[in-house]
Amino acid sequence: MNSQNIMFVILATFIVLSSLATVLTKSIIRAATYLLFVLLGTAGLYFLMGYTFLGAVQIMVYAGGIIVLYVFSILLTSGSQEKLSKNSIVKVLGSAALSLVGFAVFLFMLFKQNLFARVAALGAPTEPAGAGTQNSIHEIGNALLSSANGGYLLPFEAVSVLLLACIVAGLLIARKY
Repeated sequence: MNSQNIMFVILATFIVLSSLATVLTKSIIRAATYLLFVLLGTAGLYFLMGYTFLGAVQIMVYAGGIIVLYVFSILLTSGSQEKLSKNSIVKVLGSAALSLVGFAVFLFMLFKQNLFARVAALGAPTEPAGAGTQNSIHEIGNALLSSANGGYLLPFEAVSVLLLACIVAGLLIARKY
């Protein structure tokens, strides 16, 4: 077992334990902190695979999102109401059933799209190692902000309008309290 495999096992264990802590904790602030650990572990996996740009974006975007989550959880809850609502048997069983249904749909889509065969085909060497596999930051930026066919300018702007609407709605909700 080489060092990359050991690091993967450490990061995967860290992500799974942080995910469980996120779901099982009763404090909103602690849940947000554990969620931050999950997202940082995911960025660590990206760095481990050599996707430094994707790892950096993961940290910048989601660390900022967690800060916003902290602000809203502090604004929308008072100190005495920091705890989440009690879990009843109906809520636990319902959430477990929905999780199992979601996982079944996920597995169904994996097998229907024949994803495992596609991944195995991707592993077969077709060109020299490193030839054309890395995109530069300039190419990624052009693809994201291009309005030509295959560009992502319209979805990029749609997401920015959605985020602006969420910020305005959050401010209106916080203002009522």
